[in-house]
Amino acid sequence: MKLGCTLLLPLLLVLALTAPPASAGDPPYSAERQEMIAEIEADVKMTSERIGKRSLNPQTMKAMGKVPRHEFVSDQLKKHAYENRPLPIGYGQTISQPYIVALMTDLAEVEKGDVVLEVGTGSGYQAAVLAECGVQVYSIEIIEELAKSAEQRLARLGYSLVEVRSGDGYYGWEEHAPFDAIIVTAAASHVPPPLVKQLKPDGRMICPVGGPFMTQHLMLVEKKEDSKIITRQVLPVLFVPLTGGH
Repeated sequence: MKLGCTLLLPLLLVLALTAPPASAGDPPYSAERQEMIAEIEADVKMTSERIGKRSLNPQTMKAMGKVPRHEFVSDQLKKHAYENRPLPIGYGQTISQPYIVALMTDLAEVEKGDVVLEVGTGSGYQAAVLAECGVQVYSIEIIEELAKSAEQRLARLGYSLVEVRSGDGYYGWEEHAPFDAIIVTAAASHVPPPLVKQLKPDGRMICPVGGPFMTQHLMLVEKKEDSKIITRQVLPVLFVPLTGGH
């Protein structure tokens, strides 16, 4: 299971935005980061009717601008790290398009101190973005090698609010449930019942639903105080399938 999504919408021509020149004190790839943020903002406006908003939460955008995406890809791909598209991370998996990561983070409506489950760690990029929002992240990755490398990478970068383990995320992480939010980064044929069970009342889950090579939709799942479940299709997307023994 893994972060591998891109937006499934026709490509539109967008006027290029010129970022101000980077200074010596700026973080690495500063100009590229600014351009990525501008492209995310353009995608949000382009899809505003579908997602129901013309801008994302400032907290989300601040986190997207702060996480060093170049640290989550191979050395050969660092020069492409801030392009608004998925990139390969090995084992047939990818790191998701920045716009999708930003949108899923925003839809989760997390607040500082929340506890979030991520299903599909991949390189750890989505988990890092969530951690920048001040939440405790428990992340599960079914590919053991990816789980180990993500855990080491996140620790090296100082993301102490993220805990990673290898396992089948379909069944969640009951030890740390219930969760304020759950983000699933691979497409399931249905919304996993164990994850719904582990969601707090008033919690939100973001999950792509649909089969491989079929239409998939990013779903927003809300559990109300009375445990009533409300779902909404947000966008057509393309994710790799959720794998495991379920």
